[in-house]
Amino acid sequence: QVQPVESGGGLVQAGDSLRLSCTASSPVFSNYAIGWFRQDQGKDRELVASISGTGVTIVSADAVKGRFTISRDRAKMTAYLQMDSLKAEETAVYYCTTKYTLKAMRTPTTSDEYDYWGQGTQVSVSS
Repeated sequence: QVQPVESGGGLVQAGDSLRLSCTASSPVFSNYAIGWFRQDQGKDRELVASISGTGVTIVSADAVKGRFTISRDRAKMTAYLQMDSLKAEETAVYYCTTKYTLKAMRTPTTSDEYDYWGQGTQVSVSS
């Protein structure tokens, strides 16, 4: 099992950038698809982006396409979410999650497909 650990949240102004990191230490890091979700108070948890174990397949929510970039570094066993041009309505707790899979191209897009979740990191965007 791999328990992901997020970091990099904070308070920024609208239009600013942040990079979130998700460390998932495992000798088989490449067998884990990784997803980023976010949840604001009173709202459902929603997918931001997901990346396959190989990093070849990426899925991004329409709301973040062109502004957010998901990536992963096998040597560092870390995935990243680069968030540019942040909007106030994107204030939320951002969660990293992992899914063990032998399907190299798999990119789960729903929360119930994932196995392990990080504690979340708060991203606050002021207008």
